[in-house]
Amino acid sequence: MQTSGSTRKTVVLCISGGIAAYKAVEVARRLFDLGYHVVPVMTEDAKRFVGETTFSALSSEPVRSSLWDSKDPVPHTTLSRRADLVLVAPATANIISKFANGASDDLVSAVLIAATSKVLIAPAMHSEMWDNAAVKRNVEFLASTGVVVVEPGVGRLAGGDFGAGRMAEPHEIVARAVGLLEGVSDLDLSGLEVVVSAGGTREAIDPVRFIGNRSSGRQGYAFAEVAQMAGANVTLVSTVENLPVPSGAKMVKVESASDMSSAMKELAKTADIVIMAAAVADFRVEEQRSEKIKKADGPPEIRLVHTEDILAYLGQNRSHRQVVVGFAAETGDPEEYARAKLDRKGADIIVGNDVTAPGAGFGTETNSVLIVERDRDVTFLERVSKKKVAEAVLARALEILRSGLRI
Repeated sequence: MQTSGSTRKTVVLCISGGIAAYKAVEVARRLFDLGYHVVPVMTEDAKRFVGETTFSALSSEPVRSSLWDSKDPVPHTTLSRRADLVLVAPATANIISKFANGASDDLVSAVLIAATSKVLIAPAMHSEMWDNAAVKRNVEFLASTGVVVVEPGVGRLAGGDFGAGRMAEPHEIVARAVGLLEGVSDLDLSGLEVVVSAGGTREAIDPVRFIGNRSSGRQGYAFAEVAQMAGANVTLVSTVENLPVPSGAKMVKVESASDMSSAMKELAKTADIVIMAAAVADFRVEEQRSEKIKKADGPPEIRLVHTEDILAYLGQNRSHRQVVVGFAAETGDPEEYARAKLDRKGADIIVGNDVTAPGAGFGTETNSVLIVERDRDVTFLERVSKKKVAEAVLARALEILRSGLRI
């Protein structure tokens, strides 16, 4: 995401006339807070729901709403050329129809017709309108031309009604926008359920001490962030306390291998893609002490027993439509171990890495990995960002999911 020192990318945020315009206020605020230059453009009908002052106060520039009240003789083309992304939220049936049919009679529709950047729309309307054949045709046509659609959800609508057509939540729209702005645009996980585990488990010895490992959780969090930006519904099962949760992702905090096992088993039941990026302890203490072991009593004798193999369970108990990804953090050449683990665990993909290699492993910003699958050459990624690793693995998982080539 953007930082204060980076070149600010411009989002032209178009607000059309629907009750969901109030949610676009939060979209503007979130994008602005992430460091993007937000230019609000409103239709006249949008002003019936939210005032111009609100968007002007929360954006980078004052609201624009007319083709005629600016010193710029062609404000629509000026705005479209400046835009790194044109985002329409809410996108009513009316504005979708204009866009799909090449019509423009106001500034918003003119910006859309002139747009050369990526365009993201968040439809919002009553269920009867969303189900209308003409609306569906228009949305499908726009999607076929490369326009990205954040599908509406089911929920409360205007007038107290309930049903499909409710605009996606602001965090979902912003996550998809950031994905397009930051280069995850070719990865579309819209509507998929992705579960990611992250961090190293802690196996208690006594109330003070534990057995742990060096995992920072960064790779798991990179998976969660990339999947969220690509439009997935993401749940992150994590032991980590010092990393920010990707915006929009659900968080399940765990500590031990047993905690993680319980959470992953339950969440995997409805998941399309399961990523076991966590470093789960192989052993736990057979008998945890209820009180702190005193130094004066001398070194304790601690008996270790195996923890449950979560990845093997997930691989053997998957749903008929699910891709399972595991990791093999090794020392030395990890390919042999990764291939053996692929068969033994019942996974579709194993990501192997040498944790002692420079710029790879625990706690680093980068990683060097090999991606191992059945009946496919190994893919090597050397010293790339952990987000790039996540993009590559998720792209392969999506391809497997769509092709039905699971084990």
